[in-house]
Amino acid sequence: MSDPKYYPIIYVRGYAGSQAEIEDTVATPHMGFNVGSTKYRQDNDKKVYPWVFESPLLRLMKEHGYVDAYRNGQLLPEGPIPRNSVWIFRYYDITSKDLGKGQRKEIEVYAKKLREFILHVRKAVDGDTLKDDFRVYLVAHSMGGLICRCYLQNPKIPGLDGKTPGNADKKGMDKLFTYATPHGGIDLRNGLGWIDGLRDFLDINNSASFGPERMRKILALAKGDDLRSLKNRFPVERAFSLVGTDSHDYAVAGGMVRKAVGPMSDGLVQIKNAYVYGGPSAFVHRSHSGQYGIVNSEEGYQNLQRFLFGDTRATLYMEDVRTKLPATDGITASYYIEVEVSIRGIPVKVHRRTVDTESAIMLSKEQLESKSVFIHTAFLSMRNRMRQDIDSMGMTVQIRVIPQYNLKKTLWFDEHYEGSSIFNKGLVFEITPQANSSKVMFRWLGQNKDNNPGTELQWKKTNSKITDGYMATIGFEEPMIRGCFRLLVSPWR
Repeated sequence: MSDPKYYPIIYVRGYAGSQAEIEDTVATPHMGFNVGSTKYRQDNDKKVYPWVFESPLLRLMKEHGYVDAYRNGQLLPEGPIPRNSVWIFRYYDITSKDLGKGQRKEIEVYAKKLREFILHVRKAVDGDTLKDDFRVYLVAHSMGGLICRCYLQNPKIPGLDGKTPGNADKKGMDKLFTYATPHGGIDLRNGLGWIDGLRDFLDINNSASFGPERMRKILALAKGDDLRSLKNRFPVERAFSLVGTDSHDYAVAGGMVRKAVGPMSDGLVQIKNAYVYGGPSAFVHRSHSGQYGIVNSEEGYQNLQRFLFGDTRATLYMEDVRTKLPATDGITASYYIEVEVSIRGIPVKVHRRTVDTESAIMLSKEQLESKSVFIHTAFLSMRNRMRQDIDSMGMTVQIRVIPQYNLKKTLWFDEHYEGSSIFNKGLVFEITPQANSSKVMFRWLGQNKDNNPGTELQWKKTNSKITDGYMATIGFEEPMIRGCFRLLVSPWR
């Protein structure tokens, strides 16, 4: 187990819609990264208790020894400051009437300022030595993620050496973690698309920055490119997207925004637009911001710390699936796949895609049987496991496959029981990193661990574009479905 790399963390906040909101945010030192939440949750005695989440900032301080970079009231403190420090990129200061000139700037301007800020951080933590191994972690909410992507992807913004970079190393960034960033833009629900066009035309308060035309310029993408693409300008496996699925608790503008955006969203950003294409992600039932927001959540923090500081990456696929249809002529089927991921000792699910949160995977019978279905990539940390007396990291993946049968393009009611599944099992993994690989024990959830400690998975070496690690296969067979799960485990740095 190697020690985690504690690089400086730079937090980049999201969009402020009005000048009043800008003035409010520049009046706070940490711009939301210090905000926690206190909400009720039910405990195992069936009583309801307040549950405190202190904030990402405080948890990083308490659990990883990070320090606040501010010194002596300075916005840009001078060094020496330790590398394990949290910095706030205050890009709205230049837009504030109190601290700046009161004029809004484009994302490209903020991205250039981010480069200048990283240079300042480098000098503050490394002094005049300017060590070659200097890196930062960029952690961003909403539009802040687009500022980070513009810094990474736009070739007009040079590297830290002042030259147009040929690779991401020149930008000084190790990893990118985004909360609820509109990587694919902000769209309104069906029937309100004309408002998108009006927004992009009027560009009130830079709102066109969330439309496809402006985003292509910001991110240096060609017309046919997916807006969520990094275009190989940064390693996609090092860009994590946290996706919110709670559209009901986003209270901005009296709830009008969430009604305009619609379901399958966090209230502002639709799920389909909230992740980097090809990169790791997690879905959590939190809204874009507010009391039930995604940044001030336990789920968000648990994903953040494991992605930044974890030592193991585990990816699960569902493959070689074959399904049976009811014995009635003309029946067709599609399938919801629900996925819930838990890590031993953590009181929340770190990933949750379910029908009731409007986020389940949905595939036709042909898609399910012809492709490798990506389930999830989890990041684990031996150092931060809750049970230090157990020499393995425990993780469960609960998977349900729910069929939707149709006859002549309408729901077939003869054998329809809402929510009934043809597969509903939990996979339990105990992962122990070793010198050259990992030891992984597997059992089905519900099996008594004392009587059945599980089966040690047999591994074979694999190399791919995304990862280099070890692969094992787990077969399953039920009356209406059979197939296998493929687990890929690799070191994470």
